[in-house]
Amino acid sequence: MAKPSNIEQSIHGGVCRITLDRPQVHNAFDADLIAELTDALQHADADPEVRAVLLTGRGGTFSAGADLNWMRAMAGASEAENREDSLKLAALMRTLNFLGKPTIARVNGAAYGGGVGLIACCDIAIGVSGAKFALSEVKLGLVPAVISPYVVAAMGARAARRAFITGEVFDAEQAQAVGLLHECVAAEMLDEAVERCLHWLQKGGPVAQSEAKRLALAIAGMDADTQQRIDSENATLIARLRVSPEGQHGLAAFLDKRAPDWASR
Repeated sequence: MAKPSNIEQSIHGGVCRITLDRPQVHNAFDADLIAELTDALQHADADPEVRAVLLTGRGGTFSAGADLNWMRAMAGASEAENREDSLKLAALMRTLNFLGKPTIARVNGAAYGGGVGLIACCDIAIGVSGAKFALSEVKLGLVPAVISPYVVAAMGARAARRAFITGEVFDAEQAQAVGLLHECVAAEMLDEAVERCLHWLQKGGPVAQSEAKRLALAIAGMDADTQQRIDSENATLIARLRVSPEGQHGLAAFLDKRAPDWASR
């Protein structure tokens, strides 16, 4: 019997719709989801029938970030194993960011950690007004290393610095104000807003759109080869922090649902 898929994928009218399909854990990442999503994106990029990719989540959450069981396994893994794990997540983010076709994040609800990274990697992000966002890694003694290049590119360094060091939750209106979301709409208007955007995308030449995207990334100083080198450095950083005394204590406290020693009472 085949393993249940962690994503749902369909192609209709030139649009590849990919849905993170783990609603029981708020569409959290684990190794299987990362592998499946990377593969789906690569196939969509190579498919001449696909003009655009739409990414969303099942249920009321876009993505809660890292899966608890996956985090528990990484907490007990070696530094080398953690680095290898981080490189796979980095490859997913890099694939999405540099995909040769337009990408839209249909943000149907909250996004945390790596979920914010997925949004930042998409060319266009449209979200519901009730969505919440956070980059709360510092609360665990960690940093959002792998997703940092894309989040900084989307939000700007100033806003990203605040989000990174506070770990605070911010709402959809704030996400739009700093550039993480392009549009913030009522839940009942989300699909209409997404379809309107897809309508405009269908009017552009596919080669021109691919080159326009590459141009914007190049002007911003982002290219896949350079990013791969940065990813290697960031994977080394997060692996080191995960096995450090602070990281181990923070992860253990989080998994045990208690405050770490450094948290103010």
